[in-house]
Amino acid sequence: MSVSRRVVGLTLDNLEDLPGACRTCLFWELGPLADPQPMPPEEAKLAKESWLSATLLDWGSCGKVAYAAHEPVGYALFAPPGFVPRALSFPTSPVSGDAVLLLNAYVAPHWRSAGVGRMLAQAVAAELVPRGVKAVEAFGSTGPLSRGCLMPVDYLRSVGFKTVRPHPAYPRLRMELRSTVSWRYDVEYALERIFGTTVGSLTPAR
Repeated sequence: MSVSRRVVGLTLDNLEDLPGACRTCLFWELGPLADPQPMPPEEAKLAKESWLSATLLDWGSCGKVAYAAHEPVGYALFAPPGFVPRALSFPTSPVSGDAVLLLNAYVAPHWRSAGVGRMLAQAVAAELVPRGVKAVEAFGSTGPLSRGCLMPVDYLRSVGFKTVRPHPAYPRLRMELRSTVSWRYDVEYALERIFGTTVGSLTPAR
């Protein structure tokens, strides 16, 4: 059975559609010098809302949420490194001056290998290219599983990223946005998702 799909911007109205662990995670927002004791969940939620609100007001859209029918099945979060205190703590920092940082991308387990990750990557590109952003960069994890809020290097490469600063554990990768959306099909595919058009169908991975 197939279902419709769409991607919309992340706002305070749909922040609750993020997975619970992501909804209260402040790994990127607080930085390495923050209190090592985790915040209570409700306090963490408020801090996440505060960060999102400030970023939306000062910079603009900084996230996308993917839906299959009415179910949230994935999301991507991104921002300029100046909005991300954790960005300077990696051995492969800093992020290039012409790029934004992809903080995280998540796809629900039963929707993986069904194109949702690429759909999110294209939606992010379609959001950022008209705003003059040249590239998206990310700190990857080379381990068998992503560490904390880091994404596996294999996933990043699968959606168009290339390594720009190698490291045995935390390489920095980059996706040139104009090359990503240079083909007509990709442009149309991304724009359909970014404007929330319900088109096509998506079958859950078995």
